[in-house]
Amino acid sequence: MAMSQPEREMKILQEQGPGKTTVDDTVVAKIAGMAAREVPGVHDIGGPAQRAIGGVVQRITGAAGGLGVGVEVGQQEAAVDLNIIVDYGQPIPEVANQVRQNIINQVESLTGLRVKEVNITVNDIFLPQQQQPQAGEQHTA
Repeated sequence: MAMSQPEREMKILQEQGPGKTTVDDTVVAKIAGMAAREVPGVHDIGGPAQRAIGGVVQRITGAAGGLGVGVEVGQQEAAVDLNIIVDYGQPIPEVANQVRQNIINQVESLTGLRVKEVNITVNDIFLPQQQQPQAGEQHTA
């Protein structure tokens, strides 16, 4: 049976000689988050509370957290749990499928890990009228 590209890459990593290469959970979470944001129709990652906490953490520490993305990384496999907000009017099943495929492609190609599952929770939709007024604009009700 022929090996898949991620399996070949993992085998290469394992055969590189003395020592071992480990891909940390935070690396996989960042890759998954970036891959999800690349998909048209994804407004943001995480729920409202997660985004608020993430914004505070980022302002204090300067580090962008992986809020909204949970991962489990093993020796050769990874699983991803993701919370997203979808733009209103976008077909949710289609957006979720594109997100899933992009995460699988990016994580497998960048880490050599095989992605066994990507669980996606759409916990909100973004309505255009939810946008905050820009500086100098007044909100009219």
